[in-house]
Amino acid sequence: MADNKETKHGGHKNGKKGGVSGSSFFTWFMVIALLGVWTSVAVVWFDLVDYEEILGKLGVYDADGDGDFDVDDAKVLLGLKERSASEPTASSEELESRGAPGEQALSGEEPQNIEDDVKEQIQSLLHETLHTEHGEDLYQEEDEPTRDQQLEDEDFLTGSDADDKIENLETGTFHEETEDSYQVEETAPQDYNQDMEEIIYEQENPGSSEPVVDDERLHHDADDITYQVYDEQVYEPLEDERIEVSDNAVEDSNIIPEDVSVPPAEEQQEVPPETSRKTNDPEQKEKVKKKKPKLLNKFDKTIKAELDAAEKLRKRGKIEEAVNAFEELVRKYPHSPRARYGKAQCEDDLAEKRRSNEVLRGAIETYQEVASLPDVPADLVKLSLKRRSERQQFLGHMRGSLMTLKRLVQLFPNDTSLKNDLGVGYLLIGDNENAKKVYEEVLNVTPNDGFAKVHYGFILKAQNKIAESIPYLKEGIESGDPGTDDGRFYFHLGDAMQRVGNKEAYKWYELGHMRGHFASVWQRSLYNVKGLKAQPWWTSKETGYTELVKSLERNWKLIRDEGLEVMDKARGLFLPEDENLREKGDWSQFTLWQQGRKNENACKGAPKTCALLEKFPEATGCRRGQIKYSVMHPGTHVWPHTGPTNCRLRMHLGLVIPKEGCKIRCANKTKTWEEGKVLIFDDSFEHEVWQDASSFRLIFIVDVWHPELTPQQRHSLPAI
Repeated sequence: MADNKETKHGGHKNGKKGGVSGSSFFTWFMVIALLGVWTSVAVVWFDLVDYEEILGKLGVYDADGDGDFDVDDAKVLLGLKERSASEPTASSEELESRGAPGEQALSGEEPQNIEDDVKEQIQSLLHETLHTEHGEDLYQEEDEPTRDQQLEDEDFLTGSDADDKIENLETGTFHEETEDSYQVEETAPQDYNQDMEEIIYEQENPGSSEPVVDDERLHHDADDITYQVYDEQVYEPLEDERIEVSDNAVEDSNIIPEDVSVPPAEEQQEVPPETSRKTNDPEQKEKVKKKKPKLLNKFDKTIKAELDAAEKLRKRGKIEEAVNAFEELVRKYPHSPRARYGKAQCEDDLAEKRRSNEVLRGAIETYQEVASLPDVPADLVKLSLKRRSERQQFLGHMRGSLMTLKRLVQLFPNDTSLKNDLGVGYLLIGDNENAKKVYEEVLNVTPNDGFAKVHYGFILKAQNKIAESIPYLKEGIESGDPGTDDGRFYFHLGDAMQRVGNKEAYKWYELGHMRGHFASVWQRSLYNVKGLKAQPWWTSKETGYTELVKSLERNWKLIRDEGLEVMDKARGLFLPEDENLREKGDWSQFTLWQQGRKNENACKGAPKTCALLEKFPEATGCRRGQIKYSVMHPGTHVWPHTGPTNCRLRMHLGLVIPKEGCKIRCANKTKTWEEGKVLIFDDSFEHEVWQDASSFRLIFIVDVWHPELTPQQRHSLPAI
C-alpha cells in the first residue's frame, strides 16, 4: 500500500524518491504554451502594437524594392550586396560625399545617426528617381514591381474619393418626357484622378486590415434609385440630393483667387489622354492603374508620419478626431499643402455626416486654399480644384463650379479630361453652345475621344441635328472610354436611329438592356426604383386605384366640359408640347398639377375637376407626374418615346374622341380611346401616338404612383 501511495505521488516503486513525472512536465509545458498563445492573442486583439506603423517605418529601408525590409535589404544598406539593376543608384561622387553605408555602420556612431544617414541616402535616391525616370510626366508609368515599392515613400496614402459620387438632380420644372434630356452620372474623366488615391493605398497596403469608411452613404440609394439629369435647358441638383440647401444660400464659392500656385511649366506635363481611357487590353489596364499622383512636396515628406497618423483617423471614420489632427498640422505647418488638403477632406466628410451646408462651404474654401499655397504638387492642385468643383455642383453653385473648371483648364491646358469636365460644366448651366465649342476643341486634338464624342452627339441631337448626331453617339459608345457606357447615350442613339428609320435602333436598346441600363428593350426609363412590377398595360383592378377610375369615368362629362371651356376662351392656357416629341402636327397641354404641386391659377379654369381630384392623393401627391388636359389636332404623329420613370402609371380618360384615326401603341400592343373610359399604361415603356382623324382629340391625363411603392418611398423620392 505504501508503495502504491508513493507511486501515486510521483515516487518510484523501488522506494527511491524521483523528480517530476513525464505527465506532470507535459502539463506544465502545455500551460506555458497556452499562456504564450493567449498573450499573443491579447496583443493583437487589443492592438497593443501598431504593426502597420512599424512596417511602414521599416519600409523606408527597403533597398532591394521587394516591398519589405529583410536581410537582403540590410546587406544592400551595409554594402555587402549589389543593388538590383532595376533600381537607380547614386553617382560615385554622391556616395563619396555621403560616405558608404557600410563604412558608416562600422564607424561606431550612434544607431540613430546611422538611421538618419541611411534614410537621407534613400530619400536622395528617391528624389533622383522622380527627375530621371519617364521624363517629367506627373503620372509616371511604372511597369516594374520593384519601382512601385521604391516610390512608396513618395506617395502619401490617402482615402478614396471615388465613392464620393453625389448624384445631382434637376430642381426646375421637369417636362413630361426625357427625349431631349439625359441622366447624368459621374463620369470617369471626372473621378479618374480621385480613384488614383484609393489605387495607391491598395497597391501599397495589400494586406491592410484597417477598416475603411464606405462613402457610399452619400448615394442615398436605399430605394435602389438611379437618378441625375441634365437637359439642353438647365440642370441643377434636386433638393433631397443636396445637403439641406436653403433657398437663400449665398453662392459664396464662385470667386477663385488668381494666386493659384503650381510647379514650373515643365512639371505640368499631362498624361496623354489615352492613359485615362478604358481599354480591353489587360496590360494597358494594369498600366493605367499604376499611375500615381504625387501629393507630397519636399517639406511634406519630412512630416509624412504625422500626415499618415491624421489620415489613418479619417480612414477609420473618426472624423472629428481627424479634423482636429489636421487642424493642428495646419497650425504647426501653415504652408503644408497636404495637411491643408487633409483638412479639406475631413471637412468634406464632416459636412456629409452632419448634413451641414456651412461645413461644406468651409471645405470648398479649404480646397481652394490648398491650390493657393506655394510649392503645391501639380497633382494635388488638380485633385483639390476638381473636388472643389464637384462640391460646388453639389450645392447647386453651377456657375461657381464652372469658374473652377475654367481655372483648371487654364492650369492644365493639355489635360483633355478637364476640358471634358468643362464641357459638362457648360451643359449644367444650359450653355450648349459653349459646351459644343469645348468638345469640338477636344475632338480636334484627340479625334477618338469617346467621352467628347457622346456629349457632342447629344448636343447635336438636342439641336435636332438627328442624322449628324448618330455617328458621334455610336462611335463614342463603341470606344469604351470611361463615361460612355451610360444609359442616356444608348437612349439617345436608339431614339435618333428610330427617327431616321434605322432598324439598328433596337439592337442598341438591346445592348443597353444587356449592360444594365434599361429594364428591358421596351422599358427604357432612366429614373427607376428596382423591383416594381413592370407591364405595358394595366387594368383598374391591378392598380388598386378603382375608386379613382370610377370617379373619373362617372364625372367624365364634367371634366370634358371644363376642358372645352378653357379651350373656347382662348386664354392661352393650352401650351404647345415643347420636348421635340412630335414628328409633325399640333399637340398642346393644360396642366393642373405638376410634380405634386397644384397650379392654383390653372385650377380656376377647371375648379370642379380640381375639387374632384383633391380626394385622391395617389394622383395629386404624385411628385413624379402630372394631371393635365391634352389636345391633339389632326395630322399629328408623336415619335416612339419613353417616360422618365417607372415610379408612375398613366391614366388616359377619353373626353372628345373622333370615331377613327386616333390610336396609341405601348410596347407591342395598340389601343384606341373611348369617351368616358380610362386606359391605364406604364409610360416608362415605349409608346407612340397617331392622330389621323378629321377633328381634334381631347383626353384627360392623370399620373398616379406605382401601386407597389411604399409610403416612405412616395414621400422621399425626388420630384420629376
